[in-house]
Amino acid sequence: MGEDPLALLPEICLLAGAIATLLTGSFLPRQRQWIARIVALAACGAAATAAVVALAGPDRSVFADSYAVDAATGTVRLVIAVATALVLLLGTEELRGSPRESETCCLVLLSATGAVVLAGTTDLMVLAVAYLLTSIPLYALIGISRTARAAEAVMKTYLLGALFGIVMLLGVTLLFAMTGGTGYAGSSTSGSVVPAVVAVGAVAVLAGLLFEAGAVPGHFWVPDAAQGASTAAAAFLTTVPKVGALVAMYRLIDALPGVADWPLLVAALSALSMTVGTFAAFAQRDPRRLLGWSTVSQVGFLLLPVAVAGRTPLAEPSLLLYLAGYAVSNLAAFAVVAAVPHRTDLAAYRGLGTSRPWLAGALLVALLSLVGTPPTAVFLGKLTTFTAAWDGGLAWLVIVAAVNTVASLFYFLRWLAPTFARPARAGDRAEGHVDRRDISERRPWAERTVVLAAAGVLLLGVGAGSLPILGAIP
Repeated sequence: MGEDPLALLPEICLLAGAIATLLTGSFLPRQRQWIARIVALAACGAAATAAVVALAGPDRSVFADSYAVDAATGTVRLVIAVATALVLLLGTEELRGSPRESETCCLVLLSATGAVVLAGTTDLMVLAVAYLLTSIPLYALIGISRTARAAEAVMKTYLLGALFGIVMLLGVTLLFAMTGGTGYAGSSTSGSVVPAVVAVGAVAVLAGLLFEAGAVPGHFWVPDAAQGASTAAAAFLTTVPKVGALVAMYRLIDALPGVADWPLLVAALSALSMTVGTFAAFAQRDPRRLLGWSTVSQVGFLLLPVAVAGRTPLAEPSLLLYLAGYAVSNLAAFAVVAAVPHRTDLAAYRGLGTSRPWLAGALLVALLSLVGTPPTAVFLGKLTTFTAAWDGGLAWLVIVAAVNTVASLFYFLRWLAPTFARPARAGDRAEGHVDRRDISERRPWAERTVVLAAAGVLLLGVGAGSLPILGAIP
């Protein structure tokens, strides 16, 4: 049966940390809720350490082949643990003194646990449970600020999540009825299946994962949630669930029988996601809403290696590399937003390069990385995913992705142009007031997170050049 609880030590650390954080916060006064946040950060550190140790071990399946402990799971564990810690750090000032500080940290850890399980499972029933464990805390995170925008965003997210969750469960039911089992491998080994029913069931399961990833057609909630939720929650929901959902999609596509043209289906969803996300971002003025649409576009790019799952050896490592690069780049951008929360419009960033040059520099690094500019992390991610898709026979999709990459530069330049423009004249009271708030409303922990994430973008971009997977590029 392979029942080895220690094989799931990173997941156990995150789950135990969520429970310990909630219990700790329940017995502390509001002024000392920071202790609960320290407990949550310690859980992330323990999970990351356990993930690194597990990466050195051999690949294996545990718990009746329902969970894979391999390089993909290990990478996701590490990325999610680090990303969750960065989210908690960038939200320090935002959460400090809040009556729901410990609850927010607990919800973040619970959703992170679900995202890890999404990526590691090879069983449809566990996949459905992981979907719920990832999604339900997200609903609470989005609405916990109790603003009008948050209420609208959480209602849209909940309704879409419930719809796609029901569709996913329907798909699990159909696949179980056809194959007599819930394992991914069983869907491709049974000889008595009805191909059309299997295809419908698989599409239904993929629909749930598309919602979790924020890809078309399950993308409508992402920009509203990014704008309406707190900055920490927005950073989390545009990063961590995507990591788990995309690796889960990769595993499922790789295991599905050839009852449909899965590469073409995923490629079409990829092209739609990157195009819709890119062109919808053109008209955005709110930085967080812009990053929300950017997330939809990025998921489109991340679907390239999913479309060629099992058709080229570069597909899986390129996906993992891109996910790591995207996580640190997106969190670096959100950390800048958290550091200057009063700048809620792109035009309000005017003069940031003069008043806070290092903060503007970090924003430049983060946004150029999201575009895919060398020597940043996402550049290597795009290079390897484009190569994988080309090797997998999807040259047309690579061309579409290249066009969208160039187009994405436009909406990020709309943010960078005012950032590095001359500050307003001294007589301009509005802009002068913004500059004074940059000084009076300093958020040291958000600024430290900016440095950490931006450094990660550059280090991953430069250091990943020596990774073995790049040797597969012709």
